[in-house]
Amino acid sequence: MRIAHVSDCYLPRTGGIETQVRGLALAQSARGDEPWVITATPGSGAQRAGREMVDGIEVARLAAHLPGDLPVHPRTRAGVRALLEAAPSDVAHVHVGAVSPFAWGALRALAELRMPTVVTVHSMWGPLSRSGYRAARSLLTRPGVAVSAVSAIAASPVEEALGVPVGVLPNAIDPDPWRQPAPVVRIPGRLRVVTVARLAPRKRVSALLRAVARAQVLLEPDATIDMTVIGDGPQRGAVERTARRQGVPVRFTGRLPLEGIREVFAASDAFAQASVLESFGIAALEARTFGLPVVARAESGTSEFIHEGVEGLLAVDDEGLGSALALLGRDPALGERLAAHNVAVPPEQTWDHACDRARALYAAVGA
Repeated sequence: MRIAHVSDCYLPRTGGIETQVRGLALAQSARGDEPWVITATPGSGAQRAGREMVDGIEVARLAAHLPGDLPVHPRTRAGVRALLEAAPSDVAHVHVGAVSPFAWGALRALAELRMPTVVTVHSMWGPLSRSGYRAARSLLTRPGVAVSAVSAIAASPVEEALGVPVGVLPNAIDPDPWRQPAPVVRIPGRLRVVTVARLAPRKRVSALLRAVARAQVLLEPDATIDMTVIGDGPQRGAVERTARRQGVPVRFTGRLPLEGIREVFAASDAFAQASVLESFGIAALEARTFGLPVVARAESGTSEFIHEGVEGLLAVDDEGLGSALALLGRDPALGERLAAHNVAVPPEQTWDHACDRARALYAAVGA
């Protein structure tokens, strides 16, 4: 099957959507399909626009010269239509976030071509996104289109906005690089917490540090808690100031490669996140696969694969996050039980599973 993946953003950008589109395309290629990518993201160096091979996947770049290399093209509809007429595909798979101007133009082209289309929503739609996508309802609800989201929680506002059933095509990982090489050696009286996140407002890392500070108060004087923050972003200065104000021992590593993250995981007792706008939570899934208990907000997409008392602990508010972390600090046996489950039971959200779910959606639109 020839599959045209359409995404505003793609490599060399390295955000969540880009990573997932790349991973799905590589997994489909390994199964014998012919995926390719149409994107508005310019290439690096001299290859800003045109066609190139990236990781063995054909990438067609409709890139304009815009400040900041914004993934926007003034003639998206015509450009996408020309590409698909020159290289026909069995199905188009359009990947959208909260705001995806390139995807809109592509959806118009696909409607004109009457091409079987699957749309996957990778973000949590707020009121602004819902109203914008509702205005384009006809493009998303025409015959031959199936809409999906990366979690049931992310699917709910999409269904509300469009008034049509929305399937779930979960994000995925390759679990092998995240398998724990040896049990984490715990230190009596100490809870080591780690998070991996872009330091941006929606990730709420400052809120997480306040929850860690609350946990420390609840644990004193029986145990101590410290934190490692992996990642970088525009809020790093503000997050560092929060850590100083709260008196939380925090180590900021910046961005790390996979091996660096694994090294930190191997010296940690729990993974935590405070985001409530997390449509899925790839970093939490990687930590769970490694064997770390995960503490997260129940409203996030992370609750699709973290269940209370099974893979981790879920909290309904930030105060509850602090209480959950304190519980792990007071009850090492609980953390060991959660970790043992996570090591013994592999996650469902693998690339094989994602390929199967995608193929079912393609069949539903007649591809």
